[in-house]
Amino acid sequence: MSIAIRYYSKFGHTKKMVGIIQELTGVQPETVDVALKEPVDTLYLGAGVFLGKVNGAVANFINTLKCEQVKTVVCFGSSAIIPSPVPQLRQLLQARGITVSEKEFTCKGSMGPVHMGHPNQTDLNNFRQFIQSTL
Repeated sequence: MSIAIRYYSKFGHTKKMVGIIQELTGVQPETVDVALKEPVDTLYLGAGVFLGKVNGAVANFINTLKCEQVKTVVCFGSSAIIPSPVPQLRQLLQARGITVSEKEFTCKGSMGPVHMGHPNQTDLNNFRQFIQSTL
């Protein structure tokens, strides 16, 4: 099974999460600035939200994807204010005809004093279990 990891991490929360995917899969994560060069079975795509939206760089990356290039995308991320970045990711991906896994993960992300310290160790342990369930 071929795997790729792409992410956008403004405050470092998502970067912590992709480190776990790298550890479990041995796959080098790349930011969304790096296009997919080969078709993959599973793309792990992570992002947070800032002011209620995923970053435009994530949308730009998604717009480079073709449905023949990716069998399934597993979305994950963190958020301090809205419940999850995943619905935004899902909508952008599905608009391109790309299959999005029903399995998804969101945890709290800190923004100043809001949810300070998140994602914390419990969040990361839960994320590790989630990733293991997708492999």
